[in-house]
This record gives sequence, structure tokens and C-alpha cells, in this order.
Amino acid sequence: MAFGEQLRHRRTELGLSRSDLAAQLGVSPSAIGNYETGISTPREDVLLQMFDALQVDPNYLYRGSFRPGDGALSDEERNLLEKYRQLGVTGRQAAQTMLGALGLMQEEAAKDRPAETARVIPLYSCPAAAGYAAPVFGEDYQLIQVTGEIPAGAELAVRIQGDSMEPYIEDGSVVYVNHDPLVAGDVGIFCVDGDMLCKQYYKDPLGMVYLFSLNRKRADADVVLPWDSGRSLTCFGRVILHTLPLPE
Repeated sequence: MAFGEQLRHRRTELGLSRSDLAAQLGVSPSAIGNYETGISTPREDVLLQMFDALQVDPNYLYRGSFRPGDGALSDEERNLLEKYRQLGVTGRQAAQTMLGALGLMQEEAAKDRPAETARVIPLYSCPAAAGYAAPVFGEDYQLIQVTGEIPAGAELAVRIQGDSMEPYIEDGSVVYVNHDPLVAGDVGIFCVDGDMLCKQYYKDPLGMVYLFSLNRKRADADVVLPWDSGRSLTCFGRVILHTLPLPE
């Protein structure tokens, strides 16, 4: 299992709702949903509280594989987290005090640097139908500021409507998209004959393209494109989500 799946599994195992866990971590229930679906990853301070709230060691949530840059912790970061977990109450308090002091020093140093312009990305808000999305220039959108809850590599965001991508992408949720090349198993935003779709991508050795619904109860919404079909297919980007297994 990847991080989000492990998190959802352990939360359910403990009988915690998203709201229960969010209250313990000081974040919103929607943030928990984003962590579980791979849309965003928790900050380090939230991670530390999460390990305690879920009563697990750091390695428990990182047993799955991650695409580089999608939020996986480095070996150095995991080592630091494991050392923190081994400390007693006094040791943890000392570590938190030291980190707080380092944070204040960094804030003071930042005051002397020229202010940076906040980065913004477009959030497209015109979903078409179940499982469809509309990241087309000229459609309605708003600019949103890139904060810690948004993956650093996001270049645009799309609001999805419908249940064809559940449970990984819920009805009404926002997905973040970049322009990395797609590989088998990635979820992307596609235009097929003028219709916008959010689907999982696979291309077989014969050139047949499959666009799958993650919700296999909605397999009726799958799209199959033979190489000689003459139909148009354009990819608008890769949804920032850990790679998921393809349907059997």
C-alpha cells in the first residue's frame, strides 16, 4: 500500500472518522481526504502528530512505493522521524524547542530577503458530467495561491464531478495537475473527441489506448481507443496522485 492507502486503512482500523483525525492534527477534514487520495502530503509537524494519533512508527505509512517528487520522505527525513519517536517526553520537548528556535532564526533571516511574489495557479471550475472535467482555456476559472496544502509541482487544478474515480477522487474534489509525461497507471486529464475526462491511462504494445474509471462499478464510463479509430485524443496533464494498479 502507498501512503494514502495506509493512512486510510489505519484510520478505519482505529474507528476514526476523517473529522476525528483532523481534530487531533489541527487540520481540516478535507485535508485528511487529500492526504488519503494522494492529492497533497502533510507537513512535517503534522506528520509527527499523525504517527502518535495513529499509534504507528513512521515506516508504517511509507511501505508503498512513490514516484520521486510526489511527497515521499527521503532516507534522512525518515531517519530523523524514527529518532524522534525513540525519544522520551523530555527529549521530544527539547527537540521541539530547538526546532522552534531554528524556525524563528529562519523567519528573521527571511525578513532581510526581498519579498517573493506568491505563486498562483488556475483552478478550473466547469465540470461537464460524471467523471468529466474542463481545463480548457477560456472556461471559467479562478486563480488560487499555492500553499503548503497544494503539491509544489502543480501547474493547474481541476474540480471533478461524479463518482467514476472514487474512492481516490471524490465527487466535487479538486485534483492538481502537472505536465509530466504519463506512464501506465497514471491518472490524467484528457480530451476525447471534444469531451473532457479524468481517467487512468494505459497503452498496450499494439497501440490501443485505455482510459479507465478507478471506480470499477462505473466501468461503463471506460473509453477504449484503437490505434486506427480516427478519434482524437489530447492529454492536458498528469494528475498528481501516486500510481495506482490497473484494472485486471
